[in-house]
Amino acid sequence: MEKTKSPASFFRRVVNVIKKIPRGKVATYGQIAALAGNPRAARQVAWVLHSASDKEKLPWQRVINSAGTISLPRYGGYELQKTLLVKEGIKFDGNDGVDLARFQWRPKSKKEKDGKKKKRRNY
Repeated sequence: MEKTKSPASFFRRVVNVIKKIPRGKVATYGQIAALAGNPRAARQVAWVLHSASDKEKLPWQRVINSAGTISLPRYGGYELQKTLLVKEGIKFDGNDGVDLARFQWRPKSKKEKDGKKKKRRNY
């Protein structure tokens, strides 16, 4: 029988992933879910953001949807999120979208990090 991961541990993994998003980059809800170990849990990522942003001091503004747009409604946090992202250097197009090819955070995999370390040998 396979051991399932608890919701509390998924919550913690999501928090840890969100904290790693660097200034000037964005990540999508689905991307965070996948990095936290459950690629089908984008809605749970939204719940974590809603319930823990203040307590965990999360950079919540760096999380947007897969279309590259802000999911919050206008006059319901949208303007604040956009303002914070612009201050971090994120550019918006004429449709208030973010170019994910340019601004999406792409963390290096453990394999990529290990590969870099191996190349730095001194002979």
